[in-house]
Amino acid sequence: MRFQYVLTLITGLIECICFAGVTFGWASLVFVLKKENYFNDLCEDTRNQSTNATGGCPSQDEHFSLIFTVAAFMNSAMTFPGGYIFDRFGTAVTRFIAICLYTTATLLIALSTADTAVLIFPALSLLAIGGIFLILTNMQVGNLFGPQRSTIITLYNGAFDSSSVIFLVVKVLYQNGISLQDLFLFISSCSICHILRTIFLMPKAQIPFPVPEGYRYGLGCGELSQKISMSPSHSSRPNDGEKGQRTTNTSIKRLEKHDIEVSFRSCVLSSLFGWHLIWLSLMQLRHYLFIGTLNPTITRLSGGDPHLVSKYTNVFAISQFFGVLCAPWNGLIMDRHKKKHKVTEPLDDLRSSVLSLLLTTVQCILFSLCASISELPALYPTFILQVLNRSFLYGGNAAFLSIAFPSAHFGKLYGLLMSLSAVVSLLQYPAFYIIRTYLHGDPFYVNISLLILMLLTFGHPINVFLVWRQKKHLRDKAEEQAYL
Repeated sequence: MRFQYVLTLITGLIECICFAGVTFGWASLVFVLKKENYFNDLCEDTRNQSTNATGGCPSQDEHFSLIFTVAAFMNSAMTFPGGYIFDRFGTAVTRFIAICLYTTATLLIALSTADTAVLIFPALSLLAIGGIFLILTNMQVGNLFGPQRSTIITLYNGAFDSSSVIFLVVKVLYQNGISLQDLFLFISSCSICHILRTIFLMPKAQIPFPVPEGYRYGLGCGELSQKISMSPSHSSRPNDGEKGQRTTNTSIKRLEKHDIEVSFRSCVLSSLFGWHLIWLSLMQLRHYLFIGTLNPTITRLSGGDPHLVSKYTNVFAISQFFGVLCAPWNGLIMDRHKKKHKVTEPLDDLRSSVLSLLLTTVQCILFSLCASISELPALYPTFILQVLNRSFLYGGNAAFLSIAFPSAHFGKLYGLLMSLSAVVSLLQYPAFYIIRTYLHGDPFYVNISLLILMLLTFGHPINVFLVWRQKKHLRDKAEEQAYL
C-alpha cells in the first residue's frame, strides 16, 4: 500500500471531520447566534418572551428552523449538479467550486451581525453545498483500498457526520471569550489546506476502480499515470505478477462492459433505486426534523433553564463526534459478509447489502421511539441511537449505490438521489409549523406519525433480497444452459 494512498486517506478523513458536515451541528451554532441577538427583533414583547440562549421566542425559533430547513434542502438538492460536475469535469474542478462556496459561506458568517442576521440564510446554504461537494470528491478514495472499499466509504460518511462537533468547538470557544467573527475568519483561512490537498493529493479526474497497477495522481502525475497503466510492457510480468495483471484486466473489461450495457435511465427506473429513495428520504426527514427542532425541544423540556439547554446541546454535539467510529461498522458488515461468502461478482455484493439495510431500518425505528418520549433523560439514548443510525444511513447509502449500480453512473445517481430526497426533507418546515402553532410546541403526535412512516423502510431490504434471488436464479439458469 503506497504512502500517497495512506496520506490521501488520512487527510481526507481530517477534511471530512473538520469541514464537510458542520451544518448539522446547527443546534450549537443557534445557541451562539441567540447570545449574539440574531433575529432578536422578531420577539414582539421582550418582557414576556425570552430572547436569549433559552430560545423562548417562537418567531425567532421559526426563523432558525427555516434557515436549517433551506440549508438541509440545498445540502441534498445540489448533490445532483455536484455529481454531474464530478462525473463530467472531474475531481479538481468540483473541489475548487466547493472551496469557493465554503470560503464564501464562512466569510458571510464572520461579517454578519445582529443587524445583518439575514446573511445567515445564504451562508448556511453555501456551507452545506460546499461540504457535500467535498464529501462527494472524497468518497472515491475508497477505490484505492480494494477489499476495504465499503469500509472506507462508510468511514468517510461517518467523518462527515462527526464534523457537526465543530460548531460545539465554536460554541465552547465563544463562551471562553473568542468572538464569532474571529472563529469564522480562522475557518475561512483553512481553505488554503483544501487547495493544497486538491493539487497534491487528489486526481484531476476520478480514481478508477479497480485501480490499475502503478496508478499515480497529484500535480504532474496525470500523463505518467496514464502511460504506466496503458504501457504494453507493464503487463509483461512473470509468474504471479502476470497472473495478477491478467486478473485486473479481466475485472476492468467486465466492469466496463457492465457500465456500457446498463444505462443511467434504466438505473433510475429500477425498483432498487425507487425503494432506496423511499428508504433514504423517510429516514433523512426523521433526522432533519430532530436536529432542526432540538433547541426548542430542549428548551421546552428544561423549562427554559439556560444551564440545562447548554448542557444537553453540548451532549448532543459531543455524541455526533462518535459518528466516525460508528460508520465503519456498517462497511465492515458488508466487507466481512462478502469475504465469508467469497464474493467476486456484483450480484453477490448486492446480497451482502441486505443485512446492512435491515440493521439501519431497525435502528431508525428505535431512534424514532426514543425521540417520542417527552422526558429530558430520554434524550441520552436518543442521541446515541441518532448518531449510530445517521452514520449507518449515509455510509450505507453511498456503499449501496456503489454496489448496486455501475460506477460510471455513481456521481449522477448519488446526486439525483440526494436531490429527490431533499424535496421530501422540505416537509420538516410545515411539520415544525404544526408543532409550534397547533400542538403548542409538543412534537409527540408528529413523532408518532413519523414512526408509522418508518415502517415503510422495511420494504427496501426485502426488495433487495427479492431482486438478488431473481437475478441469481436467472444467472444459474444461464450457466446450466451454457454447460449443455
